[in-house]
Amino acid sequence: MRLRRGPWDLLVVGGGTAGLVAAHTAAGFGARVLLVERARTGGDCLWTGCVPSKALVAAAGRTAALARPAHLGVRGAVLRSPGGLPAVAGHWRAAITTIEPHDSPDALRAAGAEVLTGELTFTGPASAVVDGREVRFHHALVATGARPATPDLPGLAAAGPLTSETVWDALERLDEVPRRLVVLGGGPVGCELAQALARLGSRVTVVQSGDRLLAREDPDAADRVRAALAADGVEVRTGTRAEAVDPAAGGGGTVRLSDGARVPFDRLLVALGRVPRTAELGLDRAGVDLDARGHVRVDACLRTSNPRVWAAGDVTEHPAFTHVAGVHGSLAAANAVLGLRRTTSPVVPRVTFTSPEVAAVGVPTGAPLRPGLRAVTVEHDDLDRAVTEDDRTGFTRLVLDRRSRVVGATVVGPRAGESLAEVTLAISRGLRTRDLAAVTHPYPTWGDGVWNAAVADVRRGLARPPVAGALHALVRVRRAWRSVRPPSPPGSLPSREGSV
Repeated sequence: MRLRRGPWDLLVVGGGTAGLVAAHTAAGFGARVLLVERARTGGDCLWTGCVPSKALVAAAGRTAALARPAHLGVRGAVLRSPGGLPAVAGHWRAAITTIEPHDSPDALRAAGAEVLTGELTFTGPASAVVDGREVRFHHALVATGARPATPDLPGLAAAGPLTSETVWDALERLDEVPRRLVVLGGGPVGCELAQALARLGSRVTVVQSGDRLLAREDPDAADRVRAALAADGVEVRTGTRAEAVDPAAGGGGTVRLSDGARVPFDRLLVALGRVPRTAELGLDRAGVDLDARGHVRVDACLRTSNPRVWAAGDVTEHPAFTHVAGVHGSLAAANAVLGLRRTTSPVVPRVTFTSPEVAAVGVPTGAPLRPGLRAVTVEHDDLDRAVTEDDRTGFTRLVLDRRSRVVGATVVGPRAGESLAEVTLAISRGLRTRDLAAVTHPYPTWGDGVWNAAVADVRRGLARPPVAGALHALVRVRRAWRSVRPPSPPGSLPSREGSV
């Protein structure tokens, strides 16, 4: 491939979400942009993350809904796709195929960026090589993402463990889901895949070293997810960890746990976090500092210790979410090529796509609240949409400061991620519950939980003695005024004399 002569205004290393958005942003400003990707553009989100996992969750959710007996007055029936697992795999492949053109090299070139496939290594503060070809740059953006972490357990490698990257190819080779599946890790990835595969027929055991699932989330939210997983047949073992794996000769094996239990499996899935992809980039030669875990250290503007080099996405210490990667990729590209000093936002929403969904943003709602903060909770027993769909296990919880500004939230239930969008905006703009309560919301929706919580807080404020006393006094004054001055006939204008 023939490239323009450098130096490039922006060299983007990595074609995942952060890199793609950065390349499009910088090219849109008229910058000369080169994106280097070692494999295929689209990153984990397109090929092994968000897209296939949410397609699998959707298929599993439909299966579970149709299998519920006499739900909503409709007789249920166990659903099995005519094509078995291959038909479900066809669904997630179709989703990838539909989205892939937007992330393709052709789309990048159409936007004005150049694309080069190969392994890049930095050779200095403003230079790199791609498979032996020298590349020089004014600014660079490191967006190489992260890979699944694999623990150093005796016997694990011999058991052929799956990860969020390899599970898709493995499932596509099967006619049915694994009969017995053990999932190591009770975080978002582990819970989502465990529930989805259980709904499609696997006997799933989740092993979580902590005392509960979804350790970062509100304990009440984690409890409801655990109950939902149990209802789907998932066995959850908390407070224990895998100490060794005993592979069987014909495949599968047994996991030995720290509490002495042994759990048999046909396939083993490891979902224990992610490790940044920085080891082979030669970042030391570029003067780019890493933390102890290998993340690229960045300042609030996403600039590294080398003022020419920026970083965004999972390769940094920021939360490893696709939406964060996209926003940060755009921000870093604009800062680099335009010389801006825009900073990242601390308000980062997150969603775990189990059933029920768990969505959270801002100050944690389950932790002991610091002085000056309080929580308002609306159980979905009182949410009309939840009643009509007979799905009342969720709740909405807002954290408010002394001025009733929204500073945190957790929403549990169907479409919780969509409900969270309004709260995220409220936190970002410093809105109060009265601002939310004053807006007309469509009815009936799952988002009513946020509105109902805001209305409940406004009513609480109106019921406090000083305010309530003043309001009651005003009503009495108005009542007395009406008794001596009847209202004007319809259509007439009030007199200036004696008007209130």
